[in-house]
Amino acid sequence: MPLDPDCVRVLALLRNMGLPPVEKLTPAEARSNYRRTRSVLGAPPVEVAELRDLAAPGPDGPIPLRLYRAVGCAAGAAAPALVYYHGGGWVIGDLDTHDGACRSLANAAGCVVVAVDYRLAPEHPFPAAVEDCAAATRWIVEQAAELAIDPARIAVGGDSAGGNLAAVMALLSRDGRLPPVCYQLLIYPATDLLRTQPAYERFTQGLPLTASSTEWFTNHYLPRIEDALDWRASPSRVASLMGVAPAFVLTAGYDPLCDEGQAYAERLAREGVRVSALHVADQMHGYLTMAGQVRASGVSIEIMGAMLRDAFGR
Repeated sequence: MPLDPDCVRVLALLRNMGLPPVEKLTPAEARSNYRRTRSVLGAPPVEVAELRDLAAPGPDGPIPLRLYRAVGCAAGAAAPALVYYHGGGWVIGDLDTHDGACRSLANAAGCVVVAVDYRLAPEHPFPAAVEDCAAATRWIVEQAAELAIDPARIAVGGDSAGGNLAAVMALLSRDGRLPPVCYQLLIYPATDLLRTQPAYERFTQGLPLTASSTEWFTNHYLPRIEDALDWRASPSRVASLMGVAPAFVLTAGYDPLCDEGQAYAERLAREGVRVSALHVADQMHGYLTMAGQVRASGVSIEIMGAMLRDAFGR
């Protein structure tokens, strides 16, 4: 399947910007470049009915959050919510890099989105991101009345590393270590940090995410390689997926994570979890936050919005 021409143009644009591969950078340099590319590739932000910056208490201090309420959500009425964990390999990314996607998801799903700005590696390696996401999710549920959120209709979701964290949150919820969640939205998720799937051999250069860059991210996130066996780092290594919330899993054809995402969706189905899987064969990793250049981003957000509306009973 040929790469989407929009993505081909994005790759040319990134080459013209002269940015070195992420694995050649320090984490600080990588964060700066990522913010720069998102500002170039993202679409103008859409209006939402409410935008508020918040903070949840965390294990190492306040965790920044950003709340988006969809256009059309009645003011003060309890709305369903998606708790969103941004991508960026647990090393880069923040509330601003995913602001456009969160706005669009809120409007597409007709819900509240609460984005979580968890601590990043290598300054805060595994399991800091897991701990922050769990603390933030628990606080959002506890503050549901004040936030005008329906606590019975809360989903978790995220892209890439954020998809990994969302899958972990769904498992923690299943095990009673977090309040119940009704759905999980997993966007090209990392599910096995041992990186053993064949896709890592197919995507080695010329794309936003390659085998080398995934190794760079994982090495910063996991100081000890044996941590990759912990299901809180690699949710595909959990003993059972039975009983987790229904899921939507999106994978992209030009992505070293595509095989493990598809395998995770297949395992969810085998173990009795209701799952919808969408493989976008002509897209590359990260396209969700490239809505200003890649038209398929907006189409995919509308699809995910429809899946969330169904999960929320809207």
